[in-house]
Amino acid sequence: MFKKNLQEFKTFIARGNVMDLAVGVIVGGAFSSIVTSLVNNILTPIIGLIIGGKDFSNLAITFKDTQIQYGAFIQSIIDFLIIAFCIFIMVKVVNKIMHLKKKEEEKKPEPPAPAKTPEVELLEEIRDLLKKETKTKAEK
Repeated sequence: MFKKNLQEFKTFIARGNVMDLAVGVIVGGAFSSIVTSLVNNILTPIIGLIIGGKDFSNLAITFKDTQIQYGAFIQSIIDFLIIAFCIFIMVKVVNKIMHLKKKEEEKKPEPPAPAKTPEVELLEEIRDLLKKETKTKAEK
């Protein structure tokens, strides 16, 4: 039973789409950390300057013993919007590349017909003469 499950698992993992998904998750995680750094180190200070020089990521409301950190939540929303926008742009670029590739494939001219050998030309002439002769006999 275990060997069968292990073999099924190996077959599942060996599929190309699973490997592509794994690569996508790894690259997505790395991309997410880059975007988080962009938001934390560049955009948040700029937004903080716009709203009056406050540290935007540390905005919070204290209610009794609990702190509601709405600044961190807003920062997460900004992260999400930037990641979603970047993915949107990447999908548009990939779609455009695929569309151009498809157009190129459609534009490829048909390969020219191979040149007829003298034997083929002679056989075609004989065929045409036989057709004429048969037509003439049928009319009589």
